[in-house]
Amino acid sequence: MSHRQEALTPNLLLQAYARGYFPMADSAEDPGYYWVYPRHRGILPLERFHLPRRLARVVRSSRFRVVADRNFAGVIAACAEPTDHPLRQNTWINAAIREAYTGLHRMGFAHSIETYDAEDRMVGGLYGVRIGAAFFGESMFSRQTDASKLALVHLVARLKAGGFRLLDTQFVTRHLTQFGALEIPRAEYLELLAAALARQGDFYCFGAEVPPGAALQSITQTS
Repeated sequence: MSHRQEALTPNLLLQAYARGYFPMADSAEDPGYYWVYPRHRGILPLERFHLPRRLARVVRSSRFRVVADRNFAGVIAACAEPTDHPLRQNTWINAAIREAYTGLHRMGFAHSIETYDAEDRMVGGLYGVRIGAAFFGESMFSRQTDASKLALVHLVARLKAGGFRLLDTQFVTRHLTQFGALEIPRAEYLELLAAALARQGDFYCFGAEVPPGAALQSITQTS
């Protein structure tokens, strides 16, 4: 990783992602950022995504509504909030990062998946960057059980149906391993990245919402 002071712009982000880099900040109060270029990279293979049975029942239910790009700014703000979790009492998302990714969203290169409860309150979600047929997951948040997991399921359904080839998770966590996330060497990641960037995925293949039945069908379909 290397610290930089140049302005973090949407175009700079696109160039960095295409080369395997992504930015982080030391804290929300830190005005700067640094580039991360891991020796080993976390990915979630779309063709081997594992959907736990219990979560499949949540997908089929009408407990939540899942929508894309309805409130990107709200999602990144929620992801930037500190939590009581010992590993996330502070955040790496500072003002410069929020502004740059919001700019990417306006350009059509950053997207959010949001989960709403029966009272139309946003209770979970995630956001990331899309270039070609690659999606780079950035962060997720949850205010109710299963809310962020459901957003991830709907993201995977959308990516599989839209012809995406790479879902980059940056790191592998216990939360992601239950879905099949794994770690690969940098050289292997860069090969997958190059192949994905040479194609074009359709993020809006389902429009703003993926019907629950279509989400399950997309995930269980083999390629």
